[in-house]
Amino acid sequence: MDTLKKFELMEKIVRELEDFQNSGQALIQKIAKIEVDNIELGDKRLETDLPDIHQRVADNTEAIQGILAYFAEKTESFGSKNNVDALKEQQAINNATGH
Repeated sequence: MDTLKKFELMEKIVRELEDFQNSGQALIQKIAKIEVDNIELGDKRLETDLPDIHQRVADNTEAIQGILAYFAEKTESFGSKNNVDALKEQQAINNATGH
């Protein structure tokens, strides 16, 4: 895989991790809303199970944040080390001139 394709794939993974993180945060908010609604309802199973689910989702979201931070830094470092901006410029020139 050439350098520019590798960098583009790395950027795609960063975006997917960001989306995954946002989805986790949305799940936490939904679970919290159900927990609040259940305060009035008082369903015992929801009362018992939701806090555990909430904690597992929060733990996973925290793990995703760590992976995202690591991989975003790795992607940025790879881009800098391999002068990806210059490679993109050259690719644009090649595409414009038909090479």
